[in-house]
Amino acid sequence: MKNILKNTVRTGLCLSILFFTACNFDESVDPNGPSVEGVETGASRDQLNGLAVAVEATLRNGIGIETTSSGTMARELYLFDADPRNTGDLLGKDGISLDNNSFYSTAQWNGSYRSIKNANLLIQAATNTDAITDEERNGYIGYAKTLIAYELIQILKSYGQARVDVADPDNLGPVLNFADALSEVRLMLDEADTNLANAGATFLFALSSGFTGFDTPSDFREFNRAVSAVAAVYAGDGNGALTDLTDSYFGLGVDLEVGPKHVFSLSGGDQANPVFRIPSTSAAEPNNGDQIIVHNSWINDAEPGDTRVDEKAAVRPDPSTQDGLNGTHETRLYASNVSPIDIIRNEELILVYAEASILANNLQDAEDALNVIRNAAGLADYAGPQTAADLTTEMLRQRRYSLWCENHRMFDLRRYGLSNTLPIDRTGDQIFNVLPLPLAEVQ
Repeated sequence: MKNILKNTVRTGLCLSILFFTACNFDESVDPNGPSVEGVETGASRDQLNGLAVAVEATLRNGIGIETTSSGTMARELYLFDADPRNTGDLLGKDGISLDNNSFYSTAQWNGSYRSIKNANLLIQAATNTDAITDEERNGYIGYAKTLIAYELIQILKSYGQARVDVADPDNLGPVLNFADALSEVRLMLDEADTNLANAGATFLFALSSGFTGFDTPSDFREFNRAVSAVAAVYAGDGNGALTDLTDSYFGLGVDLEVGPKHVFSLSGGDQANPVFRIPSTSAAEPNNGDQIIVHNSWINDAEPGDTRVDEKAAVRPDPSTQDGLNGTHETRLYASNVSPIDIIRNEELILVYAEASILANNLQDAEDALNVIRNAAGLADYAGPQTAADLTTEMLRQRRYSLWCENHRMFDLRRYGLSNTLPIDRTGDQIFNVLPLPLAEVQ
């Protein structure tokens, strides 16, 4: 962890030329860029802005492996490629345990904490410089704290625990259990909201096109409240989530796609969408051997007429088989290798509203929200019993299809105690629903 937290990205011209250039930032003085200590104690506006860009850029770190690993464990998908661990370790083949020093247990942890390190450095730099006003300082700090909280939520979903206090790499705080860490995350989001409320009309720094509509302090506060609503339902606080949603961009009549996104490009120093796969029907790479295969149960369990199936998946020319596993469909979730990936879109917030309404015993509100999702997918209104238990089952079903292959299913099943309902497709396989802490964290 200390090695991760002692590295960040170089501010300055490299990030202003290429918006998402990833440059390592050494602790020694670099003739072409400032030292860490120099930024922490006397940052210029340009250096602060470079750090702000770096925080957003590194927010994307690890999401490809994070998504396919959790999706495999939750039997949403199989990753058929050259690495046998994707169909072996993650499914507990022949009784094998998860490895705490393999890519699937380290990529997300390392990637998220690199982004958190950049955000903490931005907070320190903004706090300890005279180059900005107090309003501008609040903008940097509110932005950074919000994204730290978002990253910590992703870690908690995958690992069930997180190290929250990491600002000082030589004096790290403890790894906290889920409830304690989530409580700290919610406090952080409220602090960030206060910062953003006192940040003035504009940010000094530029955000990518993925944050269009969320790139001023007042608009970014809506994203902060959306993250806070997610954290609240994960804590079982329905009323808190409903309050947060009123100040977010949530709306039953709002376009489902509204919300900030990760953006990608093929420019030098940037990265492509890591979850995109070339269709096996492509003339360029017919029946290619690196494919996200849709789990057969996702296809077979869908309600007739659910448009999400055809939107997110396509039939392969031939059923795919690897390592004793098979699937008839492959991903079509993203149209190209530069398609954006949603951070939190309104479709998810409507489902959060439904869940929060169930928790708050506002069952008609929950049903109304679920019908918005159902109707958007070409389905008739919900016709089941209006009980908390039945609506929870329906809510989880709609999350399964609306949020397929977006790193939700494994956590949803775990938090509702339903992991044992997953199918076992191969004799000797096991169900895992949480990743082990990386080896470096337990040594």
